[in-house]
Amino acid sequence: MDGEIDQGIECNCSHCSRKGFLLWFVPRAALEVISGADTMSTYTFNRHVIQHRFCPTCGCQPFGLGQMPDGAEMAAINLRCVEGIDLDAINRVQVNGREF
Repeated sequence: MDGEIDQGIECNCSHCSRKGFLLWFVPRAALEVISGADTMSTYTFNRHVIQHRFCPTCGCQPFGLGQMPDGAEMAAINLRCVEGIDLDAINRVQVNGREF
């Protein structure tokens, strides 16, 4: 992934809140999966517009793919799966995803 982490999104939807995601949204082009993309599985729910990618062996869900309201392709990086960052130092923004 390429970019500076400016904030982490904590969404209260049924999916994100149960899994404890802390998300960082970036343009899709900023995410480069260097290995394992061909073995990942995909989960969708609700309106089935976000492709939540996960490892079928361990269940980790490092990112999701979708579109912003303006149609721009985006990636939602699960910061809890990123090694070497201080999660306590990230500015957290609460999002009411239950209303989407």
